[in-house]
Amino acid sequence: MPLEPLLIAELAVLGLGTGFLAGLLGIGGGMLMVPFITLILTGRGVEPDLAVKMAIATSMATIIFTSVSSVRAHHKRGAVRWDIVKGLAPGIVIGAAIASLGVFAVLKGSWLALFFAAFVSFSATQMLLDKKPKPTRTLPGTPGLLGAGGVIGFLSGLVGAGGGFVSVPFMTWCNVVIHNAVATSAALGFPIALANALGYIVAGQNVGGLPPASVGYIYLPALIVIASMSVLMAPLGVRAAHALPVKSLKRAFAGILYLLAAYMLYKGLMA
Repeated sequence: MPLEPLLIAELAVLGLGTGFLAGLLGIGGGMLMVPFITLILTGRGVEPDLAVKMAIATSMATIIFTSVSSVRAHHKRGAVRWDIVKGLAPGIVIGAAIASLGVFAVLKGSWLALFFAAFVSFSATQMLLDKKPKPTRTLPGTPGLLGAGGVIGFLSGLVGAGGGFVSVPFMTWCNVVIHNAVATSAALGFPIALANALGYIVAGQNVGGLPPASVGYIYLPALIVIASMSVLMAPLGVRAAHALPVKSLKRAFAGILYLLAAYMLYKGLMA
């Protein structure tokens, strides 16, 4: 697959968009990247089932860089709840390892696409309904955070997202303010992405049909171009996140997720 100017341009535009969303919504941009990288790879001859897996893995790898840029901007505003990060991170690493090293390698790309669509639709609905948590509800203790982190890391590994689609609703359900939840989700994106990316590299070592410049399931040209562009835009997304009212932020989150879920449902059914 030659790295022609059109491919570079497509990846650059995708990187700008995902970087902005990473800062705005704390979702790492993965929900946008997976459908579009799938489209780009299949359009250039990669077998559809493999394209979905590569899109998930490459998306996750870019979040390593996006999350760093995004969380720095959030931290300057004092919005990151580092106590929550500390509680969730160990479980996240365990869950991510199980997903990327085991389940991901076994499942077909079409099933991963359908799972992506179903879970993202559920997350979008929960956010759109904007159900108010009980005023007395708080974050669970250490064992509860460990378990929640495991679920977040595992689900993220299956769909190639930074975990914001699970962690943001979880934290708001526990009465964490939405802006703090978004900022904390951005910080959680780093351990999620690093643990899963390493797993995808190991799991994809002996897979046939991978295009040139791939490391395991990760397509390096997409990783480099998207990551370079996304780190430029993440701080602008952060600025927008702190300027928008809570309801507008949640509606934006839900609307984008519905559109991307519909596309991945289509890809899963066609495959």
